[in-house]
Amino acid sequence: MKCIDSTGKNIEEAIECGLNQLKVSRDDVEVEVIDEGSKGFLNLIGTRPAKVKIKVKKDYVKDARQFLRSILDSMNIKAEIRIKEEKNALKIELNGPDMGIIIGHRGETLDSLQYLVSLVVNKNNNFQYKRIILDTENYRSKRENTLKRLARKLSSKVKKTGKPIKLEPMNPYERRIIHSELQIDNSVETHSEGEEPFRKVVINLRKA
Repeated sequence: MKCIDSTGKNIEEAIECGLNQLKVSRDDVEVEVIDEGSKGFLNLIGTRPAKVKIKVKKDYVKDARQFLRSILDSMNIKAEIRIKEEKNALKIELNGPDMGIIIGHRGETLDSLQYLVSLVVNKNNNFQYKRIILDTENYRSKRENTLKRLARKLSSKVKKTGKPIKLEPMNPYERRIIHSELQIDNSVETHSEGEEPFRKVVINLRKA
């Protein structure tokens, strides 16, 4: 993180001087006024320069794009990277001919890549935390719909047999989908058991 103190005859001049040193634009920085300065008596006696602290803002989009590009290049995968920055999140969409490799078995590669991007983007705790949502070929939405259908199907089976059902190990995001889909069902209840990365959702008949 680049941060400097800059002085000038007034605040604007101090800011401009700092921007020139950092070689950035006004939109790229945060400015803290340390001293507004003083013209003194008759601009001669007791004059004091204005002083500001200029800190370069974190560029989440640039960090995410550079990291993803390096990973994709190392995998010899050609892909377009589209990033939309929102208040608390970066929504990243990858488009290309080899996205099956990026998705991996049940999205495991996509989830791992998403986790790595999050580590890179949020490595400095002095900045706002950004949630990373990495997707390709609308996989997230398709997977969510598949899990919701699975939850309803297994819920019906539990009601018919009266026996609990354990699902396959899932990541926290997918487990939340199952829990959320069945929380309005008054006949069954869900909980998770086991240790990561083998934690599973269990569907039971709701106790009277």
